[in-house]
Amino acid sequence: MGCDGGTIPKRHELVKGPRKVEKVDKNAELVARWNYCALSQEKLCRPIVACELGRLYNKDAVIEFLLDKSADKTPMEAASHIKSIKNVTELNLVDNPAWSGDKESIKGDKYDDIQSSRFICPVVGLEMNGRHRFCFLRNCGCVFSERALKEIKSEVCHKCGVPFQEDDVIILNGNKEDVEVLKKRMEDRRLKSKSEKKSKKCKSAASTAQQNTAADSPGPSKSENGKDSLSSSSGEKRQIIFTKSSDNGNSSVPGKVNKAASTTKRSIADSEEKSEAYKSIFTSHSSAKRSKEECSNWVTHTAYYF
Repeated sequence: MGCDGGTIPKRHELVKGPRKVEKVDKNAELVARWNYCALSQEKLCRPIVACELGRLYNKDAVIEFLLDKSADKTPMEAASHIKSIKNVTELNLVDNPAWSGDKESIKGDKYDDIQSSRFICPVVGLEMNGRHRFCFLRNCGCVFSERALKEIKSEVCHKCGVPFQEDDVIILNGNKEDVEVLKKRMEDRRLKSKSEKKSKKCKSAASTAQQNTAADSPGPSKSENGKDSLSSSSGEKRQIIFTKSSDNGNSSVPGKVNKAASTTKRSIADSEEKSEAYKSIFTSHSSAKRSKEECSNWVTHTAYYF
């Protein structure tokens, strides 16, 4: 059964102590966060986007995640806050001239430097490998090191010249405190955008209602003194007075045209100025009227009967 033959067991062989906590390799963690997509766990390749919490993604993986509407879709904590493609920003990264790529380490006869990065800060020249804090601007997507923004303070982007504010600066792969601050900013920003959308909808609804009321309203309103104001295209208002003539010829009732003042209708056949050839064109001429012998016996008559 053991312990025979003169063997002397030691304490650590008989008594099992508490397990040691496994520590995560910091270098491996940095490589995973800065060189691989947080959603698909694939290697980062352009176009690269970042969310409002500072996580790095492949743009193709984000689009596939948003298009997947299946019921058995696995919930992803890394992308649960991404509701549309507008919630991510495409990054403008600067290549590292000293980075030779993965071709040298294929054979295995050369040293693979994990600390080397594909991208660098365009201002200071620091490599974006996780050893230094990096951030990007929401307005333009340009990426800088935090040291560059602190040393060269400016309200304009150092690369493209787009103005920005402090709330537009988002730290990439920050710690827990940074993520909490960025999450609070994200929630405030989304609430503000929702309130602005509601106010715009209310204004548009009010404007459409005013247009509908203006279209449904009757003609020009009459004023107390019997004048109707009509607005012309040039904005000027013209006033027209309408009066109704009584039997005596006095205009007392407003609202209708004065018949006495208006010209009476006269037939062209009665006018002496026109010639007989011109008068014969119209149906009121004597040559156009039919005689009783030419009239039909039907009940319905044409206009030429009269």
